[in-house]
Amino acid sequence: MDTRFLGRSGLKVPVLSFGAGTFGGSGPLFGNWGTSDATEARRLVDICLEAGVNLFDTADVYSNGASEEVLGAAIKGRRDAVLISTKTGLPMGDGPNDAGTSRLRLIRAVDDALKRLGTDYIDLLQLHAFDAGTPVEEVLATLDALVRAGKIRYVGVSNFAGWQIMKSLAVAEAHGWPRYVAHQVYYSLVGRDYEWDLMPLGADQGLGALIWSPLGWGRLTGKIRRGTPLPEGSRLHGTAQFGPPVDEERLYRVIDVLDELAEETGKAVPQIALNWLIQRPTVSSVIIGARNEAQLRQNLDAVGWALTPDQIARLDAASTVMPPYPHFPYQIQEGFARRNPPIIGR
Repeated sequence: MDTRFLGRSGLKVPVLSFGAGTFGGSGPLFGNWGTSDATEARRLVDICLEAGVNLFDTADVYSNGASEEVLGAAIKGRRDAVLISTKTGLPMGDGPNDAGTSRLRLIRAVDDALKRLGTDYIDLLQLHAFDAGTPVEEVLATLDALVRAGKIRYVGVSNFAGWQIMKSLAVAEAHGWPRYVAHQVYYSLVGRDYEWDLMPLGADQGLGALIWSPLGWGRLTGKIRRGTPLPEGSRLHGTAQFGPPVDEERLYRVIDVLDELAEETGKAVPQIALNWLIQRPTVSSVIIGARNEAQLRQNLDAVGWALTPDQIARLDAASTVMPPYPHFPYQIQEGFARRNPPIIGR
């Protein structure tokens, strides 16, 4: 398993990491993701470590803390062999201070996560959403205190807008506080909005992308085909309304090319979709999920080989869309495009 630096930091992470949202799943969303108990989770962790995947991502909001608890039980006795990434900021209750990233909430959330995970430090803490009600200075000063206390090692964000990241980085630099080194983002062959603003920002400012839902919210598993009904066992029956929307024609256009490449390469559709992502700029690690051992082993086989430039170009052509203003002039007007070359071709 290849490793990469996480953004502009000295921390190396595997190109594939494991999303523990399937651990202890309950409720209409997480229950459909997966319901692995500690025994099954331990087996999945074993397989990951054997393959060189040592980064495990979770969040306090996943099944109301159960994901962190099950992950903690699964890694018990081998904490030094793994990297733990968790997130906080989304509501964990109905009280006025049960959401957000205020000093009170952050300190309490980190302490609660440490207890659930059964550890005394978190390798990467990410803010799960931007909190417009708390001053950026309060957030970053609190993160600095948590780093100094040894409770967290690195800090990052998830689902932030570009201006929110840049404001935070500027404040951090002005005060000498820890800079965000990671941005956990949605990015897939059927969801390439990350490329318009956040990818150039990540390249310029040194934020490594951790990719969530790399298979387009379960749409690129190889089970969906043009002109056929959604498979009976698809989790999309219960979770489609919670995830990013996808234009159906674009989805089928991408699937058609994935099927062609599956024939050419002998690889499964999800392996091809994951391999495409691994080769994108700024991507530090692609977070894979699995409800069982078979799914995990299939996803792990997305590494150790590479799509050819021609195959990548065909996937790019099938998945691209015209970006919104103010981006489209830079794509279609020669004067703009010549002076502002994109990080990647479209």
